[in-house]
Amino acid sequence: MSDNLLTIAGKTYQSRLLVGSGKYKDLTETREATEASGAEIITVAIRRTNIGQNPDEENLLDAVPPEKYTILPNTAGCYTAEDAVRTCRMARELLDGHNLVKLEVLGDQKTLYPDTVATLEAAKILVKDGFDIMVYTSDDPIIAKQLEEIGCAAVMPLAAPIGSGLGIRNPYNILTIIENANVPILVDAGVGTASDAAIAMELGCDGILMNTAIAGAKNPVLMASAMKKAVEAGREAFLAGRMPRKRFASASSPIDGTFF
Repeated sequence: MSDNLLTIAGKTYQSRLLVGSGKYKDLTETREATEASGAEIITVAIRRTNIGQNPDEENLLDAVPPEKYTILPNTAGCYTAEDAVRTCRMARELLDGHNLVKLEVLGDQKTLYPDTVATLEAAKILVKDGFDIMVYTSDDPIIAKQLEEIGCAAVMPLAAPIGSGLGIRNPYNILTIIENANVPILVDAGVGTASDAAIAMELGCDGILMNTAIAGAKNPVLMASAMKKAVEAGREAFLAGRMPRKRFASASSPIDGTFF
């Protein structure tokens, strides 16, 4: 059963699919898609989403209540280590001492690629400050290992640029990161459809975080359901171990012992 559980910062989860809470048309769609995904960890962009700091606006936590889900505050929209650290500390205050956060420090507004130097800087500060950090980074195996060594609870390399839907662009880098890791590795960003999710899980990823792939679909609730199944199927295929690839055909039915 342990193969079916995802453990992050000492807490276990049944689902290996994590979902974002942005880009939906309204909170009803947010709630319905989240439920269909089966996800237990929901990311929340603190700088863009009301979780109680604006009492006169709709509160996201009414759609995804903390009693039901693990809320994962993230630092989306931060371009400096200082802003990211400040945002995490604000989230801890708003969520009554909640220490699990998703760190991302962006380096470019067009590509939304991470600033890995600033990410390392922020991670060091936040780990010392007692945060459990799930960190968005590039698919660079060296940086991923450094973030693990700093003390991050999970490392989250991109599969492709945020919101691009391009799928797993560099599976060999992701595989190298997984093979060298002693913490959970979750693909974050770039998944576009269910087959992308399955491929990521077949590589051996511990989980996947996605938002646009679901919220940007024509039918987000149905896509959320598809992603749930894809993550589960990809995980089972990884555990089963695929057949070896062969250059030439191999008969499905052996001919030994036949009469003609």
